[in-house]
Amino acid sequence: MVSLLAPAKINLSLRLLQKRQDGYHELESLMAPLALADEIELRHAEGAPSGSIELLCNDPSLPTGDDNLCVKAARAFQEASGLKEPVVITLLKKIPHGAGLGGGSSDAAAILRGMNTLFKEPFVVEELHQLAATLGSDIPFFLEPKPSWCRGRGERLTPAAPLPDWKLLLVKPPFAIATAWAYSRWEAQGGSSEAQETIDGISIVNDLETPVFKKYHQLPVLKSWLQARSAVLATWMTGSGSTLVAALSRETDSAVIESLKKEIVAEFGSTFWVTETTFA
Repeated sequence: MVSLLAPAKINLSLRLLQKRQDGYHELESLMAPLALADEIELRHAEGAPSGSIELLCNDPSLPTGDDNLCVKAARAFQEASGLKEPVVITLLKKIPHGAGLGGGSSDAAAILRGMNTLFKEPFVVEELHQLAATLGSDIPFFLEPKPSWCRGRGERLTPAAPLPDWKLLLVKPPFAIATAWAYSRWEAQGGSSEAQETIDGISIVNDLETPVFKKYHQLPVLKSWLQARSAVLATWMTGSGSTLVAALSRETDSAVIESLKKEIVAEFGSTFWVTETTFA
């Protein structure tokens, strides 16, 4: 059996550039992994049919069939390696899906790493990166998660400078946002770019905020509310949403953070998911 952590991520910067011939958008993004992580176990499935992949998950709302990225990653590994031994994947979800936190991509990358370990490393790291890039734009980042500038479709990675030692509050309303919709909405509205906000030497920007905020009116209200809190250094949407990030200085007292979490629930309702984390 192999046990793995699949960390969440946030985008501190997300710039969309021109649309490529393959239908994807050229982008430039500063991404960072978080301490918040899903937990995954991979094991051989004794007696199961050759090539079978079984996914067990604690989140009943998550599909566990062939459309799941974990299953797709395991299947891609089997096909690329020629190894058809059946496996069972147990996934403990802690990262909400449809949140802009990269949970599905991180899970898929963990599966590729785990399968490579379980089957005695048939692939070197460069080959895993090539396989990851065929599955999704963010997945190569999660193979070796560390603060990185991501370019191209997201598969071209350059290490980033060390990030500030912030505490982070993640706030997700009770709805998800489809990434493909957010990108198409940005394009339909003329592909405008957002102004940057610089905090502790980090330029924070997300070009998807404007198109997403125009439809989901609760998000700009939440952002303004967070910005008005004295403990919050900066607030922004990560990825295509719907999660907002509030950066707090490392000196922020735990009692202040707990009070802020209670205020969010009191103001916006108990259906809002709120958690504290840090950079991994």
